[in-house]
Amino acid sequence: MRPSKPMSRQVIPILLCILATLLTACGGQTSTPPPSNAGSDKASDDKQVFVRPITGRADLKTFDPALAGDLNSINAINMVFSGLVTLNDKLEVQKQLAQSYEVSQDGLNWTFRLKPGLKFSDGQPLTSKDVAYSIDRALDPKVQSAVSTTYLGLLKDADKRNTGKVSSLINDSIITPDDQTIILKTSQKAAYFLEALTYNTSFVVERKLIDKYGANFTDHLNEGGTSGPWKVDKFEHGKQIVLVPNPYYSGNKPKLKKVVIPFFKNSQTAYQEYQNGQLHSTGVPSSMLTAARGLPDNQFHQTPILAIDFIAMNYLTKPFDNLKIRQAFALALNKDALAHNVNKDTTIATNHIVPKGMPGYNQNLTGPQNVKETKGDATMAKKLLDEGMKEAGYTAANFPTVTFTVATEGSADAANAFSAMQQMWKNALGINVKIRDTEFGTLLDEANAAANNPKGIQMWYADWYADYPDPQDWLTLLFGSNASKNGMNYGQNKQPYNSAQQANQALMLKADANTNDTERMQQYNQIEQALVNDVAWIPTAQETSTSVRKTCIVGMVDNAQGLTPPDDWGSIYISTNANCADASKYK
Repeated sequence: MRPSKPMSRQVIPILLCILATLLTACGGQTSTPPPSNAGSDKASDDKQVFVRPITGRADLKTFDPALAGDLNSINAINMVFSGLVTLNDKLEVQKQLAQSYEVSQDGLNWTFRLKPGLKFSDGQPLTSKDVAYSIDRALDPKVQSAVSTTYLGLLKDADKRNTGKVSSLINDSIITPDDQTIILKTSQKAAYFLEALTYNTSFVVERKLIDKYGANFTDHLNEGGTSGPWKVDKFEHGKQIVLVPNPYYSGNKPKLKKVVIPFFKNSQTAYQEYQNGQLHSTGVPSSMLTAARGLPDNQFHQTPILAIDFIAMNYLTKPFDNLKIRQAFALALNKDALAHNVNKDTTIATNHIVPKGMPGYNQNLTGPQNVKETKGDATMAKKLLDEGMKEAGYTAANFPTVTFTVATEGSADAANAFSAMQQMWKNALGINVKIRDTEFGTLLDEANAAANNPKGIQMWYADWYADYPDPQDWLTLLFGSNASKNGMNYGQNKQPYNSAQQANQALMLKADANTNDTERMQQYNQIEQALVNDVAWIPTAQETSTSVRKTCIVGMVDNAQGLTPPDDWGSIYISTNANCADASKYK
């Protein structure tokens, strides 16, 4: 999920990216203060046209809620589609189509009652059967969704539906006793189930549109099919998306009269258009960060987001089967220097797996060997390396070659950052790390193939963005027993520490099912600290989003998810403030 420049991201979950955040225009501190326009008068209705581009893309990757996994698609989908529940700006679960919900005592049956009188954007009734159809469709193997099982996998028999072993989950784990009620049955107790349902794979689509147009139904959304705050007026591939308020939306109706989303392949071009007064907001290319920070009237916005950059090392490959050597590589990095000197404060140095802003963020977490600072400890790193080499029988002559696999995709900024890491390892440890810059697709395949593979990829660079705001998405999903993304092989190796790692994986499952939220977060804190101690990852930085926005835009909140909650549109409008854009060509 990224609001400005494009990134390549891995699937299942689609938001795993084998690419440094350095490829993007991000910022590194906190959001700017509230704009000085807070008390400005609302402009006339003919001025309520908000132009916000998609940059780095010539088109939307998908408009289908069952398929989307990139931020641009998710942003557009969240504007026009809706689900049972959603998130607010504090990333708290809120009822959307649901008027109420309750869970059975055993935690396996979730009953949702819909708001009365729900309608699609064409005025047709929206009932529990539409919700059931949409969720079941997302898991249909014919739809070929790469993300549905990640977010709907808790549903009983979801795996069987996705592999074609059962033809439908309706009347199995998806029950509709009447038009206002839907019951979802899960295969296990999971405290994070509601958070997972806020993802777009659970959003409701109108069946008649799909029956009529099949997979191309998203080219005809101007005919209906949606239930969010906006409806599609035009979707012109390669040019723009034009949205207008949905008169049948069940929440707070938008104050804006139109949102135009033009496509810009080049983020520099979009930024120039912003400077020329043709756009209300856009991302900031890295080359323009200094100029953007100097714009008057708080136009520059920089917000930490729920994304962590990290280095992964395979426990099954030498020398990273030795814990002290892993710790040495972690403590040899000065993350502060990387964030400030290399990334120019476009990232925030961190030792955390669970990022700041997430429920369960552990303020007391330390790095390996109880090192609190993010600048590392080169002296301790060298001591640990020497001890690890002695344990493993290594000398300078027989120490294994270390290859660091990355995908810069031609970015000089990314190449410089990886070179800086290479130099830090050389200076602190005396080890010449080889950088292997490969194609994104190759790295993705190799990272996937590393699980349970002693001949797999040795060390690589990646980042992870929250799929939903719950620590389970950062811990069990990545490091749990048989986790599909555990290419690090945490808890699946033959080292002396493996039994402790498996005990930590067992604690993950207990935490996932724990309904005592305070106790659950404490368990996740314990789990994360154990992962950091064993260097399951080397977290290097928390990412931020960076954008510029005209001061006339009132009511927009920059949150850690990077998405605008649907009911926020009822508070967003264009004021009479002179610092605005000319949207006349879009009327």
